[in-house]
Amino acid sequence: MRRLFENKVLALVLTTILLVSFIVLSAIPGSPLSGATKPLSFIVDPIQSVFQTIGTKISDFYSAIAEGMEIRKENEELREEIAELEYQVQQGEEARIRWEELKSAFQIQDTFENYHIHGASVLTRESDEWFSVIRINVGTKSGIDSSTGSYAVVDARMNLVGRVMTTDLESSKILPLLHEGFTVSAKVNVVNGATVMVSGDIILKNQGLCVVTRIPSNIVLQPGDELVTSGEGGLFPAGIPIGVIESFDDSDPNNPKATMRPYAVISDIKDVFIMVPNTEENNGAESQPSTVIPESTALPPSTMAPQETKEEGSPETTGEGAA
Repeated sequence: MRRLFENKVLALVLTTILLVSFIVLSAIPGSPLSGATKPLSFIVDPIQSVFQTIGTKISDFYSAIAEGMEIRKENEELREEIAELEYQVQQGEEARIRWEELKSAFQIQDTFENYHIHGASVLTRESDEWFSVIRINVGTKSGIDSSTGSYAVVDARMNLVGRVMTTDLESSKILPLLHEGFTVSAKVNVVNGATVMVSGDIILKNQGLCVVTRIPSNIVLQPGDELVTSGEGGLFPAGIPIGVIESFDDSDPNNPKATMRPYAVISDIKDVFIMVPNTEENNGAESQPSTVIPESTALPPSTMAPQETKEEGSPETTGEGAA
């Protein structure tokens, strides 16, 4: 019985193979079997149609997989191209902004013509949120020497950033006005404006604010009042914008206080300008330009405004009017 079952299975397999071979060969154009299958076409044609449909679906399936992989690859390439273009646009916009800022250095020179203006780029900032100290890429090699005194530091819009604290051969450290060790004499920017003291505060700096003290008892500061450097003390020339009054507190009549929001946004600054007084001590090199831009941020020669020839006895050649 078992042998009979095995013979039936073998016969079924052989019959199926012969039938499939017969159908495939009869489907070939010009095959001698194509005519022999005509009487059986009503049986063979549906079977052939089924096999053709299955073959077509299998072919379409693999084609879809191949096309999907190709489309995925093209999408990845397009994403990379878009990212590169976005990066180039971003870099171009950043370069344009810095270009405009650097051109503003010449406006600073026009306003403070008794000072040499040295451009510098920010290298590093301290790790705390409001940058206790800022390190820049110019030092004694570029004529910035803290051993002879500190210097005022401004941004491209002439807003006060801070002062030079220490220098080495090729870099300097700036003490920003938000630092609790920074102070500057200021005045309200109106005719006969009151003179006050602006200082950094360890608590207020977390809010991006400075404290204003030494306010005359008969003065009431209003939010929005602008403060500029008074020029007292000799370190900061008069008229540098510092910031605007945020709030005023006269609850203690003997010690009124105010808060001020600086114009300079320390976290956004990439370039600064150091104001070195044009004194007889640093005036020995006659070829020293009045505006010095470091190589990393230098303007192309075509945009450099020609330096006007100073007549003998002018402030830039005699050192008169230096703070």
